[in-house]
Amino acid sequence: MIAGGGPWLAWALLASVLLVLALILLWWQQRRLRACARQLQMHALEQHEAVRTRAASEERERIFRNLHDDLGAKLLQLIYSANSPEQADLARAVLQDVRDVVTRSRGAPGSLLEVLGEIRSEAEQRLRSVEIALDWQQPDDLPDPALDEGQSLHLFRIVREAISNVIRHARAHAIRVRMVSDSRVLRLELIDDGIGPHSGQSASGRGKDNMRARARQLDGDITWKGGTAGGTKVLLSFPLPVPPAAPQLHP
Repeated sequence: MIAGGGPWLAWALLASVLLVLALILLWWQQRRLRACARQLQMHALEQHEAVRTRAASEERERIFRNLHDDLGAKLLQLIYSANSPEQADLARAVLQDVRDVVTRSRGAPGSLLEVLGEIRSEAEQRLRSVEIALDWQQPDDLPDPALDEGQSLHLFRIVREAISNVIRHARAHAIRVRMVSDSRVLRLELIDDGIGPHSGQSASGRGKDNMRARARQLDGDITWKGGTAGGTKVLLSFPLPVPPAAPQLHP
């Protein structure tokens, strides 16, 4: 019993405490319900986005297959019916560009050594078909940083265009591709034994403009010089990607 209040005051205080507790419990449950509702909404949005992304990916794959199958068949026909090795190589280079669109647009980057291996394989195939010897000089200690999709594509296209210029203009018998790196910058030289500086092309040709633009995308530089024994020397240099720092482990 509370002095001056009687039993009813004690019951009133107890009821007030219980009411406050009930209100707190109700507020807490409402917060949980709102949080669950938000989670369900986010999950539904994620599911919807996943379905939309999957549908877009399937549609893109269908377009890529049709592009490759339709254009690829026509380009192969051009290769086999070409009147000269140079015409066949032009169709083959376009076919490789189509395959680039298909494979690189799928997000297929690789490491530097992987990309150089693919470039070498393609170059050997193209040059063998026109009876040009390839001397590929790649040091064993070449760094192997990861390249993103854009970097690998730009490197591919630069070397492909340089080889195309030799095949179509230089009347060369051999090409030497040499790489030098100091772990921070890759320097790639492509030297032919053809008819002279720039392989008969002007320095402002569209192909060279495209190669310059791609070198800039690599944050690098590309130049053309006369070879010491004739022909043309293409010099490409660009900084190699810096690998991410290893996480620091704290005791």
